[in-house]
Amino acid sequence: MEALIIPFEKIGIEDVPKVGGKNASLGEMYQKLNPLGIRIPNGFAITATAFRLFLEENKIKESIQDELKKLDLESFSNLSQVSSKIKSLILKGQLPEVLTQEIIQHYQEIKGKKGQEVDVAVRSSATAEDLPGASFAGLHESFLNIRGTANLLKAVKSCFASLYNGRAIKYRHDKGYDKHEIALSVGVQRMVRADLASSGVCFSIDPESGFQQAVLITGCWGLGENIVQGAVIPDEFLVFKPSLEKGKRAIISKKAGSKTKTMVYSKKGGTLNLDTPKKKQKELVLNDEEVETLGKWSVQIEKHYGLPMDIEWAKDGKTGELFIVQARPETVHFEKDPYRLKEFILTEKGKVVSTGYAIGSGITSGNVKILKSPTEASKLKEGEILLTEITNPDWDPIMKKAAAIITTKGGRTSHAAIVAREMGALAIVGAEDALDVLKNGDEITLDTSSGKMGKIYRGKLEWKTIEHNFHGLRMPKTHPMFILADPEKAFNLSFFPNQGVGLMRMEFVVNSSIRIHPMALVHFDQLKNKKEKSKIKSLCWGYKDKQEYFVDKLSQAISTIAAAFYPKEVILRMSDFKTNEYANLLGGHQFEAQEENPMLGFRGASRYDHERYREGFELECQAVKRVREDMGLENLKVMIPFCRTPEEGKKVITLMKKLGLVQGKNGLEIYVMAEIPSNVILAKEFAKIFDGFSIGSNDLTQLTLGVDRDSEILSEIFDENNPAVKWMISQVIREAKAAGKKIGLCGQAPSDNPAFAKFLIAEGIDSISFNADALLKGIENMNQAEAKTKSKTNEKTGK
Repeated sequence: MEALIIPFEKIGIEDVPKVGGKNASLGEMYQKLNPLGIRIPNGFAITATAFRLFLEENKIKESIQDELKKLDLESFSNLSQVSSKIKSLILKGQLPEVLTQEIIQHYQEIKGKKGQEVDVAVRSSATAEDLPGASFAGLHESFLNIRGTANLLKAVKSCFASLYNGRAIKYRHDKGYDKHEIALSVGVQRMVRADLASSGVCFSIDPESGFQQAVLITGCWGLGENIVQGAVIPDEFLVFKPSLEKGKRAIISKKAGSKTKTMVYSKKGGTLNLDTPKKKQKELVLNDEEVETLGKWSVQIEKHYGLPMDIEWAKDGKTGELFIVQARPETVHFEKDPYRLKEFILTEKGKVVSTGYAIGSGITSGNVKILKSPTEASKLKEGEILLTEITNPDWDPIMKKAAAIITTKGGRTSHAAIVAREMGALAIVGAEDALDVLKNGDEITLDTSSGKMGKIYRGKLEWKTIEHNFHGLRMPKTHPMFILADPEKAFNLSFFPNQGVGLMRMEFVVNSSIRIHPMALVHFDQLKNKKEKSKIKSLCWGYKDKQEYFVDKLSQAISTIAAAFYPKEVILRMSDFKTNEYANLLGGHQFEAQEENPMLGFRGASRYDHERYREGFELECQAVKRVREDMGLENLKVMIPFCRTPEEGKKVITLMKKLGLVQGKNGLEIYVMAEIPSNVILAKEFAKIFDGFSIGSNDLTQLTLGVDRDSEILSEIFDENNPAVKWMISQVIREAKAAGKKIGLCGQAPSDNPAFAKFLIAEGIDSISFNADALLKGIENMNQAEAKTKSKTNEKTGK
C-alpha cells in the first residue's frame, strides 16, 4: 500500500495525485526554496491513499456515490441535503487504527523542545486543487490553532468531510471535475503565531490588470483569514520587480487599509475576531524591509514554478520572522491574450455615491438587492446587483446569478474578489459606505473600468464597449505616447500599443492624493488657519516630517507610472498650477498672491527659483530623485513648463543641479514645453539649454492667437489649424531638428484631425502624445499620414 503520511521534506510538486495541489506546493517549497532562505513551516501530509482507506474501512464509498446520484443537476435544489447526508456519513466514521497511529507519530515529531504540545494548522488539499484555471478558493475546510492529539484527529476527519461541502460539489460540477475521481489530502503544518503579529496574501503579478512586473502584497493584523474572508480592508503594497533585481528601493505604492478586525487564537481553542484599536488601524502591518523581503520571495517562488502565483504569508509575533504558508497558481491571467482588450467608456455623466476596489474591468447597471446571508438567495433576481458585507464560498452560486457584486468589506485578495475574477464578473469590494447610501431597488451603474478604484453611480448611465485586437497592429515610426495623470490607470494602459508617456501631469496627483500646498508643509508651524492646520495634521498622520508626506506621496505616484511603462520613456512635467489653483490646496491661500490673470501670471518655471515657492520645488525634486536614483527608474525624464526666457531656463537647470538632479547624470534628460511664442522665436537658445521640446498645442494656440481657450464666445477662433499656429509648430520642429534635439507634441488635434497628424509627420516630429481615449485613433491617423508621406517621397525620388 502507498504511504498514508508523507513529511513535507519528502513531497514534491509531482505528488499532486497523492497529496493535492496545496500540500504538493508546500512540500516543493520546503524542499527547494527553504534552503534559499524562504521560510516554510514544517509539517506533513495525510495522503489521498489515507482518505480512500478511510472510505473503504468504513464501507461508505458506495453510499456516497448513491447520494451523489440523487443530486438535482439542473437547479441543485437538493444540494444542501445531499451534502449534509454525505458529510454525516464521514463524520460518523472511524479513522483506521494504522492511520491514527501514524498521525500521532508524525505529530510527535514536529513538537517543540521538551515534547510540549504545539499548535498546528490543519488544511484540506483536494487532488484536483490549485490547478491553473480553478482556485477552489475556500471550498474545503481549514482549522487553525489545533492543539493535542484528540483535536488533531477530529480536525482531520472534518477536513475529509469538507470534500463534500455543498459549494465544493457544485464547483466541481461547474468545472467538470466531478467526472474524475477526487480525493482529499490533509496538511498538518506547524502554526506561525501570526495572531501576535500580521499576515496576508501576495500575488506575484497585479491581480487586476495582469501587469507582470509588480508584486501585490496585502496584509492585516492577526490571522489572514480576515483577508481571505473579506472581513477587513487590508493594507496594500506594490513592489516593482526590476527595482528588486537591481537592489534598489522597490516599493512603488503603500496604502493603509482600515483593518477594523484582528483575528487571534482563543485560549479555549479556535479563534476570536476582536476589534482593532484605532491607532493600530492606521499603522501599516509591515515595514519597508519586510515588504521587500516578501517581494523577493514572491519573485523566487514565481520563477521556481514558472507561473504567476497566489501566496499566503504570515509573520510570527514571537520571533518576528516571516513565513510563507501557502502558494498556488494565479488562476485568472495566465491564459489571457494581452493583445485583445475591451474598452468601456461612460458616455454620460452621473453622481458617484460610493467607491471601492474595482474587480474586473467593465460597466454594468441594475437594481440593488441587499442580502444578509446566502440563505436569502431566492430573493435575488437575474440581473440584480448583489450588495452585502462580505462573502464566503457559500455565496458562490448566488454570485454567479448577480449582474455584479458589491461588498462593504474586503480588499483585492478577498474571497469576493478572487471568485469574481474567476467568474469574469464585475465587483466593487471595500465600498465601506455602500449600505448607508443604497437601498433595495435603487438603480445604479457600476464602473470598474477606469483604474484601481471602482465607482458606483446613481441611476442607469449609458456606456459603450469597444473591442480591440492588437495582433498585427503596425506601429508608426513616429512614437505614439500617452498623456497621463492618474497612476491608478497606468497598469491597464500599459497593455495598449505605445512608446511611453510623453506627458505626465503632476497636478492631478497633488490635487487628488496630496491635497496640501507644499509650502504649507514646509512652514506648517506658521499656518494661521486652525481648521486647515488640523486637516493637514490628520492627512500627515504617521509622518514625523510633514515634508516627507509630500515627497512620499508624489514619489509613489510618479514611480507607479514610470514602472508601468518601464523601460519606455516617461516624461514628468514639473508643477504647472496657476496661483488660483495653488490657493485651493489646503493651506494654499496663505502662500499665494491674488492675480487678475493667473493664466499669464506666477506659474511654471518662474516659480521654481522664487522665494515664494523655491522650497516647494525642492520637494518636487526630492520626489523625482527618489524615483530615479533610489528606485532605479531611470526611464523617468522631466519637463519644465511655461519657461518664458532662456535665462529662466538656465536658472532652473542650475537649481535642479544644486538639488541633486544633474542633467545628463544617469541619462537624466530635461525637456522644455514649447507653448509660448518666445519658445519658438528663441528655439535655438532654448535648444542649447534643454534636451528637447514638447509642444503644448493648447497654450501655444492660445498665446499665438490671443484667444482664451476657455471662452465660449471666441471658441471658433481657437484652432490649431490656424496658419499662424501651424507656422509656429513648423518653425520649432525645424529648429529642434537643426539642433539635433527631440521634439514631440501633446494634444488632441492629431487624433481628431488626420490632416493635422499628416502635417506634424511631414514636418518630422518625433512623437505625438494622446489622452488614453484618443490613442488608438491617433495611431491610425499617424499610420495613414506616414503612408502618404512615404508615397509622396517615392514620387519625388522616382521609386
